[in-house]
Amino acid sequence: MEAESPRTLRSGFLHSCEHHGDRIALEVAGETLTYLELRERAAGLAATLIAHDPREPGSAAPALTAVLGQRSSATFAGILAALFRGDGYVPLNPTFPPERTRSMLERSGCRALIVDAGAESQLDRVLAGLETSLLLILPESRDVTDVARAHPRHRVLGRDDLEAASAWSPRPVDPEAIAYLLFTSGSTGRPKGVMVRHRNVQAFLDVMAERYGITPDDRFSQTFELTFDLSVFDLFLAWKSGARVCVPSQAQKMLPAKYIQESKLTVWFSVPSTGVLMSRLRMLKPDAYPSLRWSLFCGEALPVEIVEAWVDAAPNSTVENLYGPTELTIACTLYRWDPARSREDCELGLVPIGEPYPGMEVLVVDEELREVAPGETGELLMSGPQLTPGYWNDPERTAAAYQRPPGRDRVFYRTGDRVRRSNGRRPMVYLGRMDNQIKIQGYRVELGEIEAMIRREAGVEVAIAVGWPITSAGADSVVVFISDPGVDCAELLTRAKSSLPAYMAPREIRQIPDFPLNANGKVDRKALLSLLEAD
Repeated sequence: MEAESPRTLRSGFLHSCEHHGDRIALEVAGETLTYLELRERAAGLAATLIAHDPREPGSAAPALTAVLGQRSSATFAGILAALFRGDGYVPLNPTFPPERTRSMLERSGCRALIVDAGAESQLDRVLAGLETSLLLILPESRDVTDVARAHPRHRVLGRDDLEAASAWSPRPVDPEAIAYLLFTSGSTGRPKGVMVRHRNVQAFLDVMAERYGITPDDRFSQTFELTFDLSVFDLFLAWKSGARVCVPSQAQKMLPAKYIQESKLTVWFSVPSTGVLMSRLRMLKPDAYPSLRWSLFCGEALPVEIVEAWVDAAPNSTVENLYGPTELTIACTLYRWDPARSREDCELGLVPIGEPYPGMEVLVVDEELREVAPGETGELLMSGPQLTPGYWNDPERTAAAYQRPPGRDRVFYRTGDRVRRSNGRRPMVYLGRMDNQIKIQGYRVELGEIEAMIRREAGVEVAIAVGWPITSAGADSVVVFISDPGVDCAELLTRAKSSLPAYMAPREIRQIPDFPLNANGKVDRKALLSLLEAD
């Protein structure tokens, strides 16, 4: 057997299996699994993927395996199994509309799908009309007769059909290969598939492991859905270091204070909205969380008031604000909060996004992609080892977002975020979006995707979505405006909620006589927001 490459996403987990095999790797749904126990489950699934691989030898089919599930040992073992197999993994969320999940499955080109017990009820709708034959693995079900009868096009395997873990042995994996493929909101109505290479995510994890000094005694939170790239931090930074991942139940997610205390967490990572919720529910009382030693926030702008309350609640914890789009691998800049001086670094009531990770290069540019002077504002562009290769089978979008600025010899990703460039005395601060992309509950949402869906369903030419109510971290929800009097808004809203994930579904669809226009003849979104403010 060849030595395992240290530059792949699975390598840290396998290293911990050798050195910390009897320690707990995963705590989920009332079950605890050691590293060796989780390895055995993943290895059995990987051996099954290999033994029943529907791909032809030498096939040009993409090396990806999909996993449909959440908050179960089968789901986490499935992710590891894909990596053990040598594939990248494609996480699919069973709470998303089945039609959206089917679209992601089709577009990814996956030929194998691992499904946990909680997601099995989704299969009929997810597979409806799917032309590709799949290998379906249901590792928690002994009897898969009914599923196989309902879906004769596909090969269905249950728990008793799995190969022995001993049948698996590591095969070489290219660090340039895709470690995972995540679909994010797309402005045309089609989610974008972001490809992340092993070397991209390893560069990120190396920085994090060194910066935070993670040990086998650490206990990580896991507040993110697996379709959110921040989940990669929780899982693979912990597993790289022999630490424990403590996965909350849905009930625990609603009571984060109890979750932190009962799980004795030492590393907390969440979107700022969770901190806002905890503050509203009076969960940030002084000295409430003495076990925490790191408190990290990412995914949205971070309000100053939340950090100050959190510092009091977790007095032994260091707080950091992380920033980064999926295209730059989880996070690419960070800022460490210093109670003595940080408030004066803040702007618009938000914590700075700070400085780039080692090896990452920052450019703040004007409309012509030319660098602005220190202290000036512009669009943030970044490049370096965490720069991902682009969008899955979408060269046009890739070319638009990944560009070589004038006078530069490397490609940079255009974040679309407006920032003030650091001037040496003040850190870089986030000032908002350059376009119509917003954050809702930490998720990146293209308003254009919601608009496209409403236009399609309602048969109208114009639909305008705005984030509302506005919060310091983005928005709580979305309101859509249309001007066609013949549309049944209540019925359209019902269809929208069945077609979009809950966090993207509009809270209201409102009819107005005419759209307000600005001086350029474009729909004036600020005027629409003023209508909402006047209510």
